[in-house]
Amino acid sequence: RPKMEISITEPLNPIKQDEKKGKLRKVNWAYPCNYGAIPQTWENPTFLDKSTNALGDGDPIDVCEISGVEVPHGDVIVIKVLGVYAMIDEGETDWKVIAINSNDPNIDALNDIGDVETVYPGRLAEIFAFLKYYKTPAGSEPNVFGFDEEVQGREFTVNTIEETHEQWHQLITGEIPGS
Repeated sequence: RPKMEISITEPLNPIKQDEKKGKLRKVNWAYPCNYGAIPQTWENPTFLDKSTNALGDGDPIDVCEISGVEVPHGDVIVIKVLGVYAMIDEGETDWKVIAINSNDPNIDALNDIGDVETVYPGRLAEIFAFLKYYKTPAGSEPNVFGFDEEVQGREFTVNTIEETHEQWHQLITGEIPGS
């Protein structure tokens, strides 16, 4: 299946198939979640994140929305943030926010990452396995994670989103040299 990304170099940031070294990228596993990004965030490739000890990947922050409510490709939805994995992809910080669709019937029972196992048993393990191993069929090593592979809670996640929003703001206002 094609690996789709938000183009950060084209006007209006269209969603298109990702390329690496001139080749279109694919994902060999089915996504176990609705996969998207949080607008107006940016993982600054010149900023050394103190939590991961790695530079940002130059993309918006990613979201794994876990409800199972099908979302058409390209739709914008309202989510509730629950937690985040600190993935380090090829040496770069690549945050993976875990969230729930506001239309999920269980929304009131999900307020932090610790609630997920009660409401959706096994969902976090499934998502973590996907994030860790999705590149291995193409010959890559498994991805690595900060925090001893532990998902962080809502408060840490909100702070991370705010920090990457500030990095995005600095990018678009030209406060970051060369941006």
